[in-house]
Amino acid sequence: MPLLGGIRPPIAVLCVLILALAGLTAKVLGPGDDAVVPEAVLSSQKYFAEDGAIALRASIDERVTDLQRTATAISAGRPVKPERILSDLGRTYQKWTGTSVVDLESGEVLAERGEAVPLSWLDKEVLTGKKALTPRMVRLETGDVRLMTMAVLDWSDRPQQLLLASSSLSVPAINLGPFRTMAVVAKGGEVLGTAGFEQAEALNSDQERQELSFLHKQMTRLADQAAVRAEEHPVRAKEPGSRGYPGVSGTLLGGQYNGRIATAGYASLASANPDEKPSQAAGLGLTVVALLPVVEQKTGDQGRQLYGLAAAGVLVLLGLLAVTVLWATVQRPLLRLFLESRRLARGDLTRPVSVPRWGEAARIGAALERLRRQLAGDGTDSDGAPRRRVRVGGRGPLVVTAVLLLVWCVPVGLLLNRTDDSVSVPATMVNDQRDRTDLIADRLRRALNEAQADVVSTSRLIGEENHGDTGRILEEALLKHPRYQALYVVDAEGGITARAGTEPHDWTRGEDLPLVRVSGEGGKEPIVQAGAPLPDHKDGTLVGEIRVEFLDSLLARPGLGDVRVVDSEARTIAAGNGFLAFEKLPDGALTDLVRAAGLPVGAGPVENGLLIREGNGVTVAAAAPFSGGGVTADIGWTVVSKQDASRFQIAPYEREDRSVLAGMLGLAAIIFCLGWVYLVVVRPLRALAGSAEKLVDGDLKTVLYPVYQDEVGAVVRSLELLRQQAQALRHNQARRSAETGPGVGGR
Repeated sequence: MPLLGGIRPPIAVLCVLILALAGLTAKVLGPGDDAVVPEAVLSSQKYFAEDGAIALRASIDERVTDLQRTATAISAGRPVKPERILSDLGRTYQKWTGTSVVDLESGEVLAERGEAVPLSWLDKEVLTGKKALTPRMVRLETGDVRLMTMAVLDWSDRPQQLLLASSSLSVPAINLGPFRTMAVVAKGGEVLGTAGFEQAEALNSDQERQELSFLHKQMTRLADQAAVRAEEHPVRAKEPGSRGYPGVSGTLLGGQYNGRIATAGYASLASANPDEKPSQAAGLGLTVVALLPVVEQKTGDQGRQLYGLAAAGVLVLLGLLAVTVLWATVQRPLLRLFLESRRLARGDLTRPVSVPRWGEAARIGAALERLRRQLAGDGTDSDGAPRRRVRVGGRGPLVVTAVLLLVWCVPVGLLLNRTDDSVSVPATMVNDQRDRTDLIADRLRRALNEAQADVVSTSRLIGEENHGDTGRILEEALLKHPRYQALYVVDAEGGITARAGTEPHDWTRGEDLPLVRVSGEGGKEPIVQAGAPLPDHKDGTLVGEIRVEFLDSLLARPGLGDVRVVDSEARTIAAGNGFLAFEKLPDGALTDLVRAAGLPVGAGPVENGLLIREGNGVTVAAAAPFSGGGVTADIGWTVVSKQDASRFQIAPYEREDRSVLAGMLGLAAIIFCLGWVYLVVVRPLRALAGSAEKLVDGDLKTVLYPVYQDEVGAVVRSLELLRQQAQALRHNQARRSAETGPGVGGR
């Protein structure tokens, strides 16, 4: 018999799969070897570092854009004195530690404000070439590092001037939450700036000071490791086919102190996506590291080892019973038929056929016995062996075997290690959900402020002298700023005097109306508008409509679940996973959370996190209202996020997933092996039983062809030989009858 044919291989494979699944069950469902830090906590630190890197990149790019926008607006008008330039720049933006204007022809410093920055780094390579005027990191005499941003002031009747602005490479002003620290790291691992470390003077005990010293050392060590890993290529640093953050990101584990382990996430600064223009900040080689000491998780219940061994033992017992059923009801009768049919085909017709008790094998055995009697001349068909008609065929043993194995698969997959609303979720996950939601809110607020600032900058380019070129200016601005879907100028009566992009919408005037507003209720999508008065046009306003898709892209962050932006009435304005315009929040608890977050506490509303236990599930939710400066500070929007805790990689859910996986693997083994037996053995046996009964009923013309080279095929070949013998016997009997017929008739 071929190695892969017949009844033996599927039964042997079933035995191997059962033993392998039993070993896997004992390993993954048994020993309580949970990680000292849940994988969900580590992933959360990586996501937090990615959010910090995105915020830092946006902050640096915003500084570059602001300076270039200011230089463009100043260069488009009449020449302005350097002192006036720096004064207006200081009143408009408070993000730079020092500013100066340098004459490019003579190299003379024309004006300077704030921190003095040495100009020894300013050479020809900085001002020319492919990387001209790109941000540079410059070290001061004090050892501090400053980010230098440059833009050219160009008037037709004056020499070019260089506008310089220096700023510290500090962590963006984001909420880090309790105990978390964040650092900006250069290529060599040097820590350029940190946030979150408590001051030693504010600590109350030597133990707290020792822990602070431990965290400083851990940050230095982990920053070195993160800088090395950030040097990898973003594609090679990820798993093949994986998506997500475009830069290099990951997690690190540090040392342990006083029952807490230092965990860190890191992320290099990278462009938002390949379709957008390259980020100026992405070329600085910076990495953000987020450090959080996490309480060491105790190893799981050692009694689970007994559960795993018990589940594996039950599987082995049921598997042996199932294999025994297959052996006794399918394999053994088939092998007996194979031996009996071969014996008859060789001419041994003296001994009766050992007929199996039931099933197709019984039908074939009865047919063989009748055929033996016909060939041996022991009697006619009427007095031959009785036919065995059994209701339960060969599919019965397969059903019994499947039921025996399902007795194990179903409880393990659906009942073992099931979780409910009593699952203990680490407090770190709730805090991270709240802090990351607040970070998204801050990022969205800054993006809207930046959008309104772009409208203000564009409005300054529209003057009385170039009023005829307004359409061209709007078209160019629309190409430079893909966040807009339309730009248009509205006059005092509300009419559109110039436009670019999609069809404009109404802009309502009013002193009490905000410059950034939302409308379009009842439509397919909200209309988010940002406006700015035209400086040289009485009652004229430049309006930019912000694409909702742009807002959605800011909300789509891994590890946060469903993220939405709602207005003061808890109606959805944008969402990361699709939404209906102005729809209410799907959960009443989220609505209450949004209202609670909007209540003024101290200086203003604060973000809130909540662990919701409903039914058999656990949900982590957070709400963060807009707060801070800018024109959108009082817009009344709130970012709310909700995530099913079952997606967290924590021990209870991991054990549940392993149980489901074990049940699914068992089900797959049942389908594979029993399907194999059915296709290779049971179905051919059913066809063979019908052919054998037709043969003994007198159908000697139908040739029997073996389809498989296995036991069933061997029985078919033997029956074909018996058919030929029966056909020859009938032919001889007919010939003898023909030869003796004339002699009898002549007497």
